[in-house]
Amino acid sequence: MRVMVLVKATEDSEKGFVATPETSALLEAMGRFNRELADAGILRTGDGLRPSSQGKRVAFDGPGRTVIDGPFAATRELVAGFWLWEVRDMDEAVAWVKRCPNPMPGPSEIEIRPLYEMADLQ
Repeated sequence: MRVMVLVKATEDSEKGFVATPETSALLEAMGRFNRELADAGILRTGDGLRPSSQGKRVAFDGPGRTVIDGPFAATRELVAGFWLWEVRDMDEAVAWVKRCPNPMPGPSEIEIRPLYEMADLQ
């Protein structure tokens, strides 16, 4: 089963990366966690995202397209980073997320979403 694991944005992540002893320690801890995921054969890819102030959205309405510049409101609904994992089931994904270092300096959330497989669409 493939799952997308989404690290939700916070006010801190939306400010952009600032090198501090705290962020350096966090990066080291996340690096160790990523190595564990890779060693277990679970990690397919993953990365951090720049703040939404550097992003754009394209809104679709029939044939029309509108480009919206960031930053975007509702910070807690934004994504600050992601992983794509291959796991046995959702329970295994949850177990791995519980082992993850807190990805932010303060409170944070990680969302796990299963991907559609071709068999689901037939």
